[in-house]
Amino acid sequence: MAAERTQLTIGTRGSKLALWQSNYIKGRLEELTGLPVSLKVIKTTGDKILDVPLAKVGGKGLFTKEIEVELIDGTVDLAVHSMKDVPTELPEGLVIAATPERVDPRDVIVSGGDHTIDSLPDGARVGTSSLRRRSQLLALRPDVQIVDVRGNLDTRMRKAEDGEVDAVILAAAGITRMGWGERITHHIDPQKMVPAVGQGAIGVEIREDDEFMQRVCAELSDPATLTCVTAERVVMRGLDGGCQVPIGAYCRVVDGDKLVMDAFVGSLDGETLLRHTLEGSTAEPVMLGQAMVDHLLEMGATAILAEVRQAGDEGVGSLLKT
Repeated sequence: MAAERTQLTIGTRGSKLALWQSNYIKGRLEELTGLPVSLKVIKTTGDKILDVPLAKVGGKGLFTKEIEVELIDGTVDLAVHSMKDVPTELPEGLVIAATPERVDPRDVIVSGGDHTIDSLPDGARVGTSSLRRRSQLLALRPDVQIVDVRGNLDTRMRKAEDGEVDAVILAAAGITRMGWGERITHHIDPQKMVPAVGQGAIGVEIREDDEFMQRVCAELSDPATLTCVTAERVVMRGLDGGCQVPIGAYCRVVDGDKLVMDAFVGSLDGETLLRHTLEGSTAEPVMLGQAMVDHLLEMGATAILAEVRQAGDEGVGSLLKT
């Protein structure tokens, strides 16, 4: 690919997983362009606030905003994110231009006792900072105690392995990317726990008017992953979701040209769970996503989400079992 630049700079968070993902994209870019690529580590709001549950921090873009500021200012050429951290409304002038092939989107359990969801002892202490995971876990196991766990991936895993909690629930993708797959004790079937929107996918964000990076990103992106993530993000946007509400959506390609999507909306205590499955065409991911939004709204999602948001205003802890 003919180069119009002499070098490229990636904006990234500084966590081990973020650096792994950015170095992966760095390698791909160097192969495609022949240009030297460097990383610029940028600390985000989500990185600075580690003693408060994400649902209580409020706001969107907790792990992206500061990086996007530098992207707009031109101090970096692209930003690399975990897609599940990317708000559906991007700053004006920025676009997600590439999503390389997605890896395992499932949630997993890490525990010192080799537990599955079913084998957790009565009253087990389970660590997660995700309201989506809380809702679905409490629907399956209303007896467990939820413990908010923040910090980097290895720190959270060690809390379970050292017995501080009985188990933690995390994303398979990050653990396997870091080479720690043997520490996973159980993979949770998406039929039991719907993954987060974009889970397992990496997103490359660029300036919309950067024609050079648009051409590069066209070579980076996996069409099937981009199609599925697009459909999922329509659900998130249509329900005004984020880390402050229990929403999940997982889309996959079946038989080459068919999309199958599962999505859910749940109450914070797990007592009410709305779940639906729809099929659509790979040519119309937005239509599938919007159809899912319509179905969930017809099932009563508006009332559930209103209660969740009210709890957020009053203090999420008032409706959580801890």
